[in-house]
Amino acid sequence: MARGTNKLTDKAVRAAKHEGKDYKLADGQGMFLLVTKAGRYWRLKFRLRGRERLMSLGTYPDTSLAIARERRAEARALIADGLDPVKQRRGYETEQALTLRALIEDWLARQHWATSYSKKVEGRLQRHVLPQLGERPASEITPPELLALLRTIEDTGAQETARRCLEHVRGAYRHGIASGSIETNPGADLSRALRPKRKANHFAAATTPQELADVLRFLWGYTHRATPTVSAALKLTPMLLVRPGELRHMEWSEIDQDEGTWLIPGAKMKTGTDHLVPLPRQALEIIESLRPWSGHSPYVLPGARSPERPMSENAVTAALANMGLRGIATAHGFRASARTILDEVLGWRPDIIEHQLAHTVRDPLGRAYNRASFHPERRRMLQEWADYLDRLRQEGQAVAIKHTDA
Repeated sequence: MARGTNKLTDKAVRAAKHEGKDYKLADGQGMFLLVTKAGRYWRLKFRLRGRERLMSLGTYPDTSLAIARERRAEARALIADGLDPVKQRRGYETEQALTLRALIEDWLARQHWATSYSKKVEGRLQRHVLPQLGERPASEITPPELLALLRTIEDTGAQETARRCLEHVRGAYRHGIASGSIETNPGADLSRALRPKRKANHFAAATTPQELADVLRFLWGYTHRATPTVSAALKLTPMLLVRPGELRHMEWSEIDQDEGTWLIPGAKMKTGTDHLVPLPRQALEIIESLRPWSGHSPYVLPGARSPERPMSENAVTAALANMGLRGIATAHGFRASARTILDEVLGWRPDIIEHQLAHTVRDPLGRAYNRASFHPERRRMLQEWADYLDRLRQEGQAVAIKHTDA
């Protein structure tokens, strides 16, 4: 049975909008419209000598449906003669070649990352790579010119950014090689040509009960000087084990007071999957106390300037600096504090702690556990952790309770 051709209409193409997830609209004979956050792109998938290939036909609306179909017909005529349209289009206009930009866009569209991380990768490439090389045919970019670009980034002092850009570009080329649209990877052997990686800077963290007790007393002593939202953030940060950005973006709609849970959508998570946080009694009380201040906002911890935006990422950092804890404690460092003390002092199983930290944990078959994994255990652990923090702050000494059933 022959495959359908010319399935799309101008109206359907105009109406195609990105609604949180990339998707394709097929027109037939391998041609489709790829709809992404960045734009809408015509692509042609074909097979030549047993290999699947992908080529760009243009960007909508600059390239209309009719023009894209003309280019499809031209490409398929070449394929019928046993010719590679990607190589033959050297005579086309430059924008019709499979550019590095088109290769990267297709690679990004196929990744299953959290939205925040995907935007970070896309933004990094948009700033540092695509302005110089984006419109070049991907197959013509050489290792020396890619290295020259990366060294330019290094010269600004952004060595880690240069390495990340190389990692992303190599990933896009690996995808192109796998799909048959590219034959070589110019970034394959460039890692050692870049400057040595700097030693990692770990987040400052209190990793003993006594150190943590001192920090907690500083935090609670400072809260009467802070706004209600900053005060709440300072109290919740050590308690919930979430990342600072996840806490700042907490929304009222994600809180279930009856169940005592906070469900963080995957789009906000580094892992890209939903994360269920059991809320201890102390956290529920702190959150509920904010309703008179932020109940009118979608965010539990809104920004000082606008209730429609979350708290500034610098708010907690600035508060820690103001109380003299710069270099001693960080918002992110409280996760390390909890990881160490829950394991070494309170005796909780490492896999349960890792689940609560939202690190990727897999079962013996390699499958990632779902968001509710170990929920009863994690609820007991977080309630015990909140109680333990209270005792540390009030008594100023470690209270070890080793568990045999955790």
